[in-house]
Amino acid sequence: MTKDLLDLDATPERLRALAVAGVLPPQALERALELAVASPPRSWWRRFLSTTLLGLGALLGLSGVISFFAFNWAALHRFGKFGLLMAAIAAAALAAWRLGERTASQFALLFAAVLVGPLLAVYGQAYQTGADPYELFLGWGALILPWVVLARFAPLWLFELILANTAVILFWEQVLDEENPAALVLTLAVLNGTAWIVTEFLAHRQVSGLQGRWLPRILAVMTLFPLMSAAEEMAVDLKADDGALQILCVALLVLALAGMYAFHRQARSELFFLTLGAACVVTLVSTLVGRALFDGLEDVLAFLFMPLVLIGEIAIVVWWLRNEARTRGTEDT
Repeated sequence: MTKDLLDLDATPERLRALAVAGVLPPQALERALELAVASPPRSWWRRFLSTTLLGLGALLGLSGVISFFAFNWAALHRFGKFGLLMAAIAAAALAAWRLGERTASQFALLFAAVLVGPLLAVYGQAYQTGADPYELFLGWGALILPWVVLARFAPLWLFELILANTAVILFWEQVLDEENPAALVLTLAVLNGTAWIVTEFLAHRQVSGLQGRWLPRILAVMTLFPLMSAAEEMAVDLKADDGALQILCVALLVLALAGMYAFHRQARSELFFLTLGAACVVTLVSTLVGRALFDGLEDVLAFLFMPLVLIGEIAIVVWWLRNEARTRGTEDT
């Protein structure tokens, strides 16, 4: 289904094409070109710099707290450690409550959520609970989950997902102790893919705080990377003990790539997803072709033909992406 022309971005190339077709007069074309390539207004830059500096300030504050405890660890009594950390968490949570619906309050809540982890680590060391590291990250994520839901702040959502991924990886290594990477990457891909789908659904429902596109893009990478690792391993060497799981990972990879293209055609024209999918396809095809060349030819001939294959693949991908951007437009921001 071809997108309506009014839904395409007003690029200089399209505006000049409209002028050649007689749709835009010369005066309108000049003004349209100015608007199409105009720099963002001063208020946008002020908001961008304010948010960036606020985020950097929060990160530096967290670094200072962690460095303080690392340097004075032996000199502090356990109750002093508890008191300082709990006071910092309470102060950050109180600041988030008093600031209301503002970016500063969301960063304050992120500050408090990050400090919950050191508090749990201090508790585990002071009382020798014997908990495994995966339990620390699991409890950390569970304790801050209400803040994540209430804050509706994309960085906090991503932080929660990182904690969940870390807990899964540590649980796999410390409890299951299985040498089955395909099962692990499949679990991570399902976890991150579910978060990706939920994020896109909430963004489509206009949930505040999730309208930016950087979070879905990071989740897409986090979903495809485990599947790609399994697909690459399968392309190099199909193992009999986990061959079925490798095939399932490849099937999910194909399903994810098809879903991204359908999303581009039906919901939102986004070249980032197309580029990411094309990179996955090029990587797999290059691995398969390279394996065939190095198995069937001498190394000198294989090294000669492999760059030609890569150049051809990249040329096809660039042509396809340019054609998609020209015919269907793009909403990348």
